[in-house]
Amino acid sequence: MNEVLQLQGITKTYHKGAPGQIDVLRGLNLTVARGEVVALVAPSGAGKSTLLHIAGLLDTPDAGQVVLNGADLTGQPDRTRTTARRRDLGFVYQFHHLLPEFSAAENIILPQLANAVPRRAAQARAAELLDHVGLKPRADHRPAELSGGEQQRVAFCRALANQPALLLADEPTGNLDPETSDRVFSVLMNLVRDTGLSALIATHNLELASRMDRVLRLEAGQISNA
Repeated sequence: MNEVLQLQGITKTYHKGAPGQIDVLRGLNLTVARGEVVALVAPSGAGKSTLLHIAGLLDTPDAGQVVLNGADLTGQPDRTRTTARRRDLGFVYQFHHLLPEFSAAENIILPQLANAVPRRAAQARAAELLDHVGLKPRADHRPAELSGGEQQRVAFCRALANQPALLLADEPTGNLDPETSDRVFSVLMNLVRDTGLSALIATHNLELASRMDRVLRLEAGQISNA
């Protein structure tokens, strides 16, 4: 199968009292091919986070089909979805959400241990990833001792620690100044390309979006080519 992610006919409605329901996603279709990096551009309030949560198996649609890495996870129990999420997905957010009491390396090791990776192999993987993003000398530093750009690079490494099939990123450089954002985004793109990873990256930055393989726009609950 060429697609790592298929969303077919995805509908999501929220009910918030008067004036009634809010139709966030309306029969949405989206695919991400293996090795493809796709930009998702959306105005504020268009449902970008809802879409990423459904793609990331953190939320369920009211209707439609979610196929991840060849497995149809529509209507599957939480345990099955959790296993698929841990095995096949990596997440990066606008804020790094690193654990402050642990070092950079430990923040990358911990999700591997949760996935039953032996500690020695997890340590080697953490060192490899930190070296890839130029942070091997900072491996023993805690997040408070790192700059904002360095913290986000560690977050990238953590997301890729378990070698997922798909990276989902929600404004991954949105909390950085323009110069740092550009530099950190380049690191992310190199990391994704070098590992052959697929990625769906939400961003408001059209210049960054233009550097990806394909740009999609989410508006009025539907996906279109930007």
